[in-house]
Formats: sequence, structure tokens, C-alpha cells
Amino acid sequence: MSDTVVVGLDVGGTSTRATVLTLTGQRVGAGRAGGGNPTSHGAERAAAELLTALREALADVDPTRVAAGTIGLAGAGRLLADPAGRAAFDSAWHDAGLRCPYEVHGDALVAYASGTAAPDGTILIAGTGAITAQVHELRLDRIADGHGWLLGDAGSGFWLGREAVRRLLADLDAGRGLGALTTTVLTELLGSADIAARPRDTVDAAIQTVTRRPPIELARLAPLVVDAATHGDPVATALITEAAAHLTESVSRIRTPGAVTPVVLGGGLLTADTPLAAAVRAEITRHWSDAPLRTAGDGAAAAAWLAARGLPEVTDAAALHARLFPTP
Repeated sequence: MSDTVVVGLDVGGTSTRATVLTLTGQRVGAGRAGGGNPTSHGAERAAAELLTALREALADVDPTRVAAGTIGLAGAGRLLADPAGRAAFDSAWHDAGLRCPYEVHGDALVAYASGTAAPDGTILIAGTGAITAQVHELRLDRIADGHGWLLGDAGSGFWLGREAVRRLLADLDAGRGLGALTTTVLTELLGSADIAARPRDTVDAAIQTVTRRPPIELARLAPLVVDAATHGDPVATALITEAAAHLTESVSRIRTPGAVTPVVLGGGLLTADTPLAAAVRAEITRHWSDAPLRTAGDGAAAAAWLAARGLPEVTDAAALHARLFPTP
């Protein structure tokens, strides 16, 4: 048992991270590569990044020691349904020297497992997008939102950015003076906070700037909302309150009133010390006062833990999880 290790990978749109763990929870290897999401980058490029991260993580580890592996990524179902994509991942796994089997799970399950070892509970993720999932026996069960920027993702980074621009346009239409948030958004979009003598010209310029870019880029304005709310801007504060209500509503679609299973918060907007994280925590506590509230941690380590818990040598998966993710 002491010689056995497992591999976990957290594959995202901007980075791919790999971790090698012993069955006692010791980290013996780590690797990092570029974005490896096959949906956004294509299967071949994603597999190449996977291989880069694996080789770095296994640089000082004999691959024959690896008994199991787990890959967590968004759009896992699409990869599993695509023979060519799965073949590319299989090839990368083999080229890294690995001969053990591996499982592919959605990033929501991996985020959940990074926050708790409980087999049942709820994961709420808010980053660029937003999704909620119910977990049953450490498998994703019911899912709410995650519908994408056009149809959903309410309360997400995209949503915050879009709503900030809408508030800016409304103020310009009405001839109102701009506040801290809308001034910052205007400057970010046009490079200046100056308003044309005919305000509609500024409105048109802002709209053209936004529509010339991919819609999802509105998410890059979310930090401006968070920062303005931190400094007490009333428009930003109202947006944070509304976003928290949207995110909590998505949880209520699939989580029963009075449930006492854990709720894990994931995604950059909820794992950092932000006004939105504080507002969501307050709302979750108000609706499910007896539920443990956790924060997602290291996704690659959680993926490795998911791989380890299926091995016969691991008789106490909860204890292993506690060593990997000690409660503050």
C-alpha cells in the first residue's frame, strides 16, 4: 500500500492541474499546463495539455506505481460521448506511462469533493458562469442553471458584468450623473469617463464596444462590481444582493427546505473573500440554517481523492479527505 499512488487532474478552460498522492495523503507530484477543456479548445489540444501536466506531475514518480486516476472537467459528458475525444485522452494517458484505468467526472463533482467527503449534498459554483448541482452518493444528480450566458447563469460573473453595463446605459439614457461603478465601467469600455455632448453618442460607443467582443467577455467586468461594492457603491451593492438572490434561488430549485446535508461553494466569486461570497453565505444560512457550509478547495487533490476512495487499500476515505482538506 505504501508504494501505491493515485493521480487527479482538474481540467479547466485556462489551466490544467495534476496532483499525485500517496494513499496516506502525501503529495508527491504536481504539474500544470494550459487550458485543457475539450469543449472550448478541441480534444487534441486538450489532450496535449493533459499530457504536459501529467508528465510534470510524474517527473519523480514511477508511473507503474499509479493505481487509479480521475479527471475532472467541465463538459465531461460531451467528452465521454465523443469517441475521438476519449481516444485522444486515452492516448495522452498512455503516453504519460500510465496503465491504470481512469474516470472522468464533471468539474462540479470535483469541486464538491474538494469541500466535503459527505456522499450527499449540494454544490453551488459561481465564476464566469453559474451552476448548482445536487450530489448523491458522490455522483452528480439533479442540476440547476448552468444554462450559459444567453439563457441563464444568473448571478455569475457574466451576469454581473452585463448588469453593470445595463446600469451604465440606463444612467446615460436618463441623463443621471454616474456613480463610482458606472464611471469605472465606462472608463473600462471606452478608455475615458468623458460623456459626449450628445450622451447618445456615448451610449452607442459603449454598445459597439461590447457587441464587437465575444459576449462572455462581459465577465471581465465582474471584479469592478465586486470592488465597487466593497467600497460601498450603492449600485454595485444592489447588484451583489440581486446576484446572491439568483444564486440562492438556483439552489432552491433542487434542494429541499430544511435539508441538513452540506452546501459547498465553488468558483472564484464564492471562494474568495468577496461581498458576493458573504451575501450568498448569509442567504444559504438563512434558508438552510442547519446545513454545514463549506468552501471548495484544491480540485486536483479532490480528483485524486475520488480515485483513491475506490481502491480496496483505502478503508477510511473520510479520514484521507480530512488529511487532504483540514477544516479551519
